[in-house]
Amino acid sequence: MLDIRVVRDNLDNVIGKLNTRGGDYSYLKETVLKDDKRRELIKEVELLKNTRNVKSKEIGELAKAKKPIEKEREEVKEITERIKVLDEQIAKLEAEINKDLANTPNIPLGDVPIGLDENDNKELYKWGIPRSFDFRVRDHVEIGEKLGILNFERATKIAGPRFVIDIGLGAKLERSIIQFMMDLHSEDHGYTEIIPPYIVNSDSMFATGQFPKFKEDAFNVGDPNLGWYLNPTAEVPTINMYRDEILNGNDLTISYVAFTTAFRSEAGSAGKDTRGIMRQHQFNKVELIKFTKPEDSFKEHEKMLKDAERVLQLLQLPYRVIVLSTGDMGFSMAKTYDIEVWIPSERRYREIASISNAMDYQARRGNIRFKRDKDSKTEYVHTLNGSGLAVGRTMIAIIENYQKEDGTIEVPTALVPYMLQTVIK
Repeated sequence: MLDIRVVRDNLDNVIGKLNTRGGDYSYLKETVLKDDKRRELIKEVELLKNTRNVKSKEIGELAKAKKPIEKEREEVKEITERIKVLDEQIAKLEAEINKDLANTPNIPLGDVPIGLDENDNKELYKWGIPRSFDFRVRDHVEIGEKLGILNFERATKIAGPRFVIDIGLGAKLERSIIQFMMDLHSEDHGYTEIIPPYIVNSDSMFATGQFPKFKEDAFNVGDPNLGWYLNPTAEVPTINMYRDEILNGNDLTISYVAFTTAFRSEAGSAGKDTRGIMRQHQFNKVELIKFTKPEDSFKEHEKMLKDAERVLQLLQLPYRVIVLSTGDMGFSMAKTYDIEVWIPSERRYREIASISNAMDYQARRGNIRFKRDKDSKTEYVHTLNGSGLAVGRTMIAIIENYQKEDGTIEVPTALVPYMLQTVIK
């Protein structure tokens, strides 16, 4: 959530930057007027409370002197009633201000490309050379079904479209990818492993920016009164580990690598990537999360990008890195890099990871703060998250880039110690 003071003190600049995200945020002018009124009422309440204290002291002195106090008591009663009315007005204004800010996205950083959508994203560099095939390239669906390692028909029977069953070496491949990623990030990159709950509450969804804006995308589960939702990404439960807490500044940066199964309704994606496992309702994901001091978040963002890239480098999968335009970034993010892996059947790069810096936006929503020492004031941490990587899309890339003419799949060298074989057939 944005700091209302930043919005108020830089109103035109903030609205201008937010409007590059493709919306109209001029309503923040009204939000600032509400905040001005709120501050005026707070000052009035403070004056009234001071007056009430003086009057109460007078009543005590008059009573001690055995003089009449009815007039003064009536005045105190009127002041108290006035304070109650003003407090209600302040609470109403605060609720309206918070609602406005809760529905306002993060401010893009100055080096983010301005644009309306993905067509305005900027390619930064490429790694690896896409393989040239001397036979007909099959997609992962055809390969997986012929080998009997992916079954979409039975998954649809069980649950519906956008689900898959991994079978035999397909299940072993996905499990091996997960373990490879978790080992790499924990042992080589210094992240602490966690497996958080798959169910999160509405407060958690609000803190990371999924609610209220994208509530229709979430899967609500159990008793509606409990406010339980299936985790849409490990970012949600992991960042909320520290909601409403004050961290020790000496412990920052805190780095986690989280494995979860994630769930998304994919509202608004009808007709998009309906074939295969590119866009599923349920998918496995390894996620990188960092809590940093404000001055460290930029360098940690760059490090997180390199950590995610290392997965693809070790798997020898060609990819490119792009920086998202203002119109294509996630709601809570100030800057995002996407890593896109080469998909031979489509002859193009597809997203496999988003590496994002939310600055203090999520920390404000979740009230996650730190103190540099016992005598310092509290500050908001910066939160970062990135895919390390999306497991299903990594499977697609491996199946297609490592396919052989006879329909089998060569196992990447980095996964052989996990698969304990060199070919999937």
